[in-house]
Amino acid sequence: MEAFRGRAGFALADRADAGHRLAVALAEGSGPATISPATIVLGLCRGGVPVAATAAADLGLPLDAVATRKLGVPGHAEVAFGALASCAGHRARTTDAALVDRLLASGVPGTRLDEVVAREAAALARQQDVFLAASRPVAGRPVVLCDDGIATGATMLAAVDAVRAAGAVRVVVAVPVGSPAAIRRLRTAADAVLCLHSPHDFHAVGAYYRTFPQCTDAEVLDALAEGRHGPADGATVL
Repeated sequence: MEAFRGRAGFALADRADAGHRLAVALAEGSGPATISPATIVLGLCRGGVPVAATAAADLGLPLDAVATRKLGVPGHAEVAFGALASCAGHRARTTDAALVDRLLASGVPGTRLDEVVAREAAALARQQDVFLAASRPVAGRPVVLCDDGIATGATMLAAVDAVRAAGAVRVVVAVPVGSPAAIRRLRTAADAVLCLHSPHDFHAVGAYYRTFPQCTDAEVLDALAEGRHGPADGATVL
């Protein structure tokens, strides 16, 4: 499903635009992707929170967040060998075992990978303190996990695991754009995956946005403050 296509192909104005379009698609969902009044929308920190905030507001659902950190390959931080996530006091870690084996075989010391894990675990703890102190529980509720896009899927996979560990009864992944390989991986982990655009020639997530700035802590906190004061039990309004 595609939101719109211009001369340059699929494009989103910004993260708010992505959230609006996801809300429309979610409101039309069926089966495991059905949105109920008990659903809570969670954004992956940081860039997924503005997307989730707009979608939640459009759907009349409560908003919260999942703390996440990518485990980047030493010297190639954009390539993930795994990820960490935290939701409602429950942590999860995913690891690309095949990639780790290749890294070790190529001479990357295991201690360097351990250093990455330790550094990102500390950063995750900071996200928990800053963004999740006032989080709502998700136990017994359906959850929609939103991000601004998916490249490898490592971070979202960790988020799915963390949300399930926190007691969510159903997990729907909703993203505007993602690589086909990542979407396939997520379909085996989530109850449903909604992706508006998954091109075979996938580029970096930011390539599909006209405006794609880094999200600041203040922006995330403002969005969460507003969304957490929304309804405790939402009602679809689209």
